[in-house]
Amino acid sequence: MPKVKPEVLVLGGNFAGLASAQRIREYAGDAVNITLIERRDHLLYVPNIPADVMENRDPGQHQIMRLRPVLDDDDIAFIQGGVCALDVDAKTVSFIPGERPGGEVETIGYDYLIIALGAQMTYDRIEGFAEYGHTVSDIYHGQRLRHFLFDGGYKGGPIAIGSARFHQGDGADGLKPYPDGSIPRAAAGCEGPVLEMSTAMATFLQEQKIGDPGLITIFTPGEMVAEDAGANNIRAFLKMADDMGMHYRNNVQDIKALTPEGIEFADGTQMASELNIVLPDYVAHDFLCNQPICDTMGFVRTNLLMRNPEYPEIFAAGDCAAVTMPKQAAIGHQETDIIGRQIAFDLGLMEDEEANQALQPMVFCIGDMGAGKAFYVRANTWFGGQDEVLKIGRIPYMLKMQYRHMFFALNGKVPDWGMGAARLAAEGV
Repeated sequence: MPKVKPEVLVLGGNFAGLASAQRIREYAGDAVNITLIERRDHLLYVPNIPADVMENRDPGQHQIMRLRPVLDDDDIAFIQGGVCALDVDAKTVSFIPGERPGGEVETIGYDYLIIALGAQMTYDRIEGFAEYGHTVSDIYHGQRLRHFLFDGGYKGGPIAIGSARFHQGDGADGLKPYPDGSIPRAAAGCEGPVLEMSTAMATFLQEQKIGDPGLITIFTPGEMVAEDAGANNIRAFLKMADDMGMHYRNNVQDIKALTPEGIEFADGTQMASELNIVLPDYVAHDFLCNQPICDTMGFVRTNLLMRNPEYPEIFAAGDCAAVTMPKQAAIGHQETDIIGRQIAFDLGLMEDEEANQALQPMVFCIGDMGAGKAFYVRANTWFGGQDEVLKIGRIPYMLKMQYRHMFFALNGKVPDWGMGAARLAAEGV
């Protein structure tokens, strides 16, 4: 009788989900069956939406990769549907087929489960966002901001760019990715886009001759904006922003409301602005809240090998994982490689030393600044490491654009040497 292959079920089809499925196939070969569930039929390449917006391009024409042919190349089954329930003891997931409204609830079993669904972006919890808020986290909102900027909506008034407060759970408490390090608590989920949009907006104002960077205020609920990018890096960035004339406010607490006059914060203070570009709180998906595998805020608890301690057949990667701080794709990418190796190790296809290399998160970010320039950040000091690099210029911009082209050309399978080559080009080491 033929041996039954383990069933691997991947929830989520954006960066962390797709990469998890591909890495498992790479390391485990045909020893497993893999199924991926995603509510959309495409991957959304979020990192380059801001560049499209600020260069007056439709991101919907450039930042979508269809999943079916990509997954088919690796014999990965695809279900387009929305996950609605998880039973960790029965090892089943319930979902609603999503091709047409009104689908029935279906159930599928698993031997291994990889949760890579990202997090929910809570714009609906910011009073007045629909009327007075903008962001660049998806195509709809990117297009909305693009039209506001280039079709006469913006009249040249003050601009506020910043984050709502992030409510982090306790799922990563006590983990030490570096000697004497930790996964810290963060006031914001990810503020790389805040840095990116502030510098790109400064370029936009000057190129369109409708103002100068002095109209821009960067704000953060934290002690320091984008603190995960390294204190020295951020101090250098803020000095550059100050030299350009931008303003900066920290410790502003949470966003209470957006109004015609600007932003009201939870501590009662206000900020005058015509244009509000904000990032919301990141929250867990409803079906994960109160699960035994999740922390106090619904993010999936794992060790540094991305396994849940009580249910070792369950892994998590990307924004839905408690250990992923900040909520950044580069860290999620590191986690997916660990998951692939762990499953191959379980199946006897990989040696211990090669498979059991725990997560040592590295913040890696390239942000468009407009005018063909970008900033490049690589840092792990926030976690207890020693690396902290900031570079600014045309080479980082070229790397940002070329990485996207490589990602699409290779169906998301960027080779391992890709990061090393980018580091060599940007840092000259």
